[in-house]
Amino acid sequence: MTDQGRIEAAGNIERAAALIREGGVVAFATETVYGLGANALNARAVARVFELKARPHFDPLIVHIAAPTELESLAASIPSAARKLADQFWPGPLTLVLPKLPVVPDIVTAGLPSVAIRQPDHPVALALIRAAGVPIAAPSANPFGRTSPTTAAHVAEQFGEQLEIILDGGDCRVGVESTIVSFAGPVPVLLRPGGIPLEEIRAAIGPIAVARTDGDRPLAPGQFPSHYAPCTPMQLHQGGDPRQHSGRIGLLSFQRPLDCKGLAAVEVLSEQGDLREAAANLFAAIRRLDAQWLDLILAEPVPETGLGLAIMDRLRRASVRTTGLSAQ
Repeated sequence: MTDQGRIEAAGNIERAAALIREGGVVAFATETVYGLGANALNARAVARVFELKARPHFDPLIVHIAAPTELESLAASIPSAARKLADQFWPGPLTLVLPKLPVVPDIVTAGLPSVAIRQPDHPVALALIRAAGVPIAAPSANPFGRTSPTTAAHVAEQFGEQLEIILDGGDCRVGVESTIVSFAGPVPVLLRPGGIPLEEIRAAIGPIAVARTDGDRPLAPGQFPSHYAPCTPMQLHQGGDPRQHSGRIGLLSFQRPLDCKGLAAVEVLSEQGDLREAAANLFAAIRRLDAQWLDLILAEPVPETGLGLAIMDRLRRASVRTTGLSAQ
């Protein structure tokens, strides 16, 4: 079977659900990025996800559910503010971190006493969870630390014959991972900016702390200093002429640059400067530049309001080079 042949139409949910129940791993579409999923209550199945991604076992996973009523089967307590966020933003790109029940295997939470949970807003993801009849633990469907996939083809390029099924749900609508808010302590804390802007979280529940946790012990996915990185070296463009750099230079531009002459490749995130469009295009644009045999990718900063906070988080982490990071 070819890699492309492993991409299944979204209608083949039952086959994928059966594989999940049997302890297998399935790649599937969500509104944020494609996920690499296994039965969240099966420790051996979840271990296979870590193995496929080459993901450190101290980096926790997000558990995906089909309805807010399933929270009670995973979380030991659910503060009123967490319920308010779930009521307002689920299904959607918001993850809640809550004290966990013993039924959740420690491998899912990286040994932490809390579990990250969300209800995705994509018909393929929701149908898969419902058909499987179990919550699904799923990080992004890419090798650890590399650029997240927003199409089924991206997943097939990276994993090939290692995956039996990739459920194709089209291009991801949001394009960046979920916002993560923790209720594991006395006050709510933003652990990762994402598809729900911080301003909307604050409007819903009031003040929220912002974590500064880039250490060796992540409390949520996406907190390593180097993450989302292409194979090509990448750095934030701090102004000046991008052509001052030697070699083949690619530019990741927020809006259309005035002068593209002399650049080997240019990707524009949003002609109109729309941050939602820019977020949806971000990872696919980075991948296209990464395929151009460039010497350097320069990423133009975006305004850090709304989804711009999540975009800049991804760009900063993608611009940090870590020795030994596995290639795609």
